[in-house]
Amino acid sequence: MGDTFNVNQAGAVGRYARSDNNNFFQYEQKKQTLTEAAAEIQKLLKQLEEKNPEATETEQIDHVNAATKPDLKQRAIAALKDGSETAIDEFVLENKYLKVVKAIVKGWLQGNT
Repeated sequence: MGDTFNVNQAGAVGRYARSDNNNFFQYEQKKQTLTEAAAEIQKLLKQLEEKNPEATETEQIDHVNAATKPDLKQRAIAALKDGSETAIDEFVLENKYLKVVKAIVKGWLQGNT
């Protein structure tokens, strides 16, 4: 009888394993969404910079807001609500855009534009 298998214990481990996997999957989805949003914002800022290198921060924000699809905004907002604005730092590839990207995303979070 020393080789008894406790089914309830194995089930509990299985539940926790699924929960951990689900949390990891959700984290990866949020990370991918933030990566996509940061890349899209940077692309739009580069395009504006080529056309208007002297654009103010307000003009940059307005340009990105006008050109960004609402779906991407909503997914970025949802991904960032669980984290903080510093989470975006990891995904901004070019530091010169960091301040503007943060301002844009903070605006999305505050106003859901």
